[in-house]
Amino acid sequence: MLGRTASSLYWICRYVERAENMARLFDVGHRMSLGPGQDGRHREHWDSTLQAAAMAEAFHRRHERAQPPQVRDFMLFDEANPSSVRNCLLAARSNARAVRTAITTEMWESINGTWLEFAAIRPSRVTYNDLPALLEWIKRNAAQFRGAMLNTILRDDGYAFCQLGTFNERADNTARILDVKYYVLLPRSDLVGSELDNDQWSMILRAASAHRSYRHVYRDRYRPWNIADFLILREEMPRSLAHCYAWMTRTLADLESFYGARYGCHDIGDSIYERLSRSDMDAIFQSGLHEFLTEFIAANNALGQAIAESYNFY
Repeated sequence: MLGRTASSLYWICRYVERAENMARLFDVGHRMSLGPGQDGRHREHWDSTLQAAAMAEAFHRRHERAQPPQVRDFMLFDEANPSSVRNCLLAARSNARAVRTAITTEMWESINGTWLEFAAIRPSRVTYNDLPALLEWIKRNAAQFRGAMLNTILRDDGYAFCQLGTFNERADNTARILDVKYYVLLPRSDLVGSELDNDQWSMILRAASAHRSYRHVYRDRYRPWNIADFLILREEMPRSLAHCYAWMTRTLADLESFYGARYGCHDIGDSIYERLSRSDMDAIFQSGLHEFLTEFIAANNALGQAIAESYNFY
């Protein structure tokens, strides 16, 4: 497979996942800003959301304060923001069109239809009450594309690059969703353990589609320790860091088998997965959850870069 074809397959799936994840991050900020007992702290929630999405610096170059309409437009519709939902869907469609013969009809129809529907939305007509339905639509269409990919594409090297893009992006987002909680509570440590604290942890689980499954596994009220464990170390949770890396290491092993060659990206992936497998929440909380997540995001980015270099994406 040509490097540019592998790159397009990787980025189609990564951009679709990112579009969904931007919707998930925005949903966290939206829900937290509407929660009880905020005491005028809504801007703090939006700042934390932008910070976790790695958009704060770019946003504040153009806007003095994080107000809901500006954050909404920046994260969902802004043509100048490369990670906005609009630009992610457009980039996914452009990559799909470039490798039309390497993807299935169902994959193309899904991403093309999603882009055409989203492009028809007029941001000025999207009210605050419309946001929950719009965010659910983005998540649902991303899931539809993933279903089309999983049910129709050959299990060859093209499938492997699709899966690497999906899980590399998903791991990044789960870490960032958890980090939203860190940024929200940073100025107010007195809130830890309060009703507001528990409500926020509940929203984190909902953003990761993990609310019901958490109850099934732990059968307990929201405990930060358990929630972090669920989203970081539990491989059976499909958006956890451990699950993402279990898939990525297996997929990289498949590529090693397909091409008969092992590269630096394989060692990086194995190293990250081994660290997750050997970790426990005692050590993570002792060293600092935020520090752990920051290091993980950097390592995950390094893996993405190594994959691109190893398989000649450029």
